[in-house]
Amino acid sequence: MNQRNFEYLSSQLKYTGFGQTLDSQLREQMEKDQQQFKLQHTAIYGKDQLHSTLQFNRSMQSDLYFFNSYKAAIQKNQQQPGPSQTFYIGREGANITQKEAYNLLDGRSVFKDMTTRDGRLYQAWLQLDFNQNTPNGNYRIKQYNSNYGYDLIGALKSLPIKELSPQQERLKVIESLLKGNRQSVTLLGEKGEQKVYLEANPQFKAVILYDVNYQRITPASKLKEEQQNTISERESQSQRTSRGLR
Repeated sequence: MNQRNFEYLSSQLKYTGFGQTLDSQLREQMEKDQQQFKLQHTAIYGKDQLHSTLQFNRSMQSDLYFFNSYKAAIQKNQQQPGPSQTFYIGREGANITQKEAYNLLDGRSVFKDMTTRDGRLYQAWLQLDFNQNTPNGNYRIKQYNSNYGYDLIGALKSLPIKELSPQQERLKVIESLLKGNRQSVTLLGEKGEQKVYLEANPQFKAVILYDVNYQRITPASKLKEEQQNTISERESQSQRTSRGLR
């Protein structure tokens, strides 16, 4: 077995979010000198589980093994396994980590560094489209780059979030949302502090709020805006009716 190859793969697994719990299995499989092998991994997030099958292949020209991809399947609250997706391992730093895979399969969006076919770097929000499949059986990945115009920080500033005042706390909230996490924050209001959960929603250029029971809520400022829009629409309709218009 190639020791340096083992150390490299072990490090690759660690930084892709699988930790070092697979090291003994990795070594055992590499020592068998097979052309390819798979490792199984399960991560727990609250009441959910993410089951991953990691694929390794050996080079045709040497004894080196490569971590090529992993197929992740989400299982919600001990129910039947839900959506699955194969994530391919490529350039360092651009790989989808295990936690990011969980967030994507749970319907959230992840902000990543990307590379075009001609090698140019760019950044984009990624989201799985559960209504469309690619020829290899994966879900199509929707991308929202800078041209789309999603301003996460601007969306956060529109809400009275306690954690946005200290610089260090604000950075933690933003970094967590960029990774696709559902982030706990404190919402300030007339009735005092309220614990809520946030998640980024680049498709609709907004952030989504949930209460402690993970029920979607509408902030008071947004509710007031919607009420005002309704009133304005009713007034306009009344004016058109008084003029004999429809």
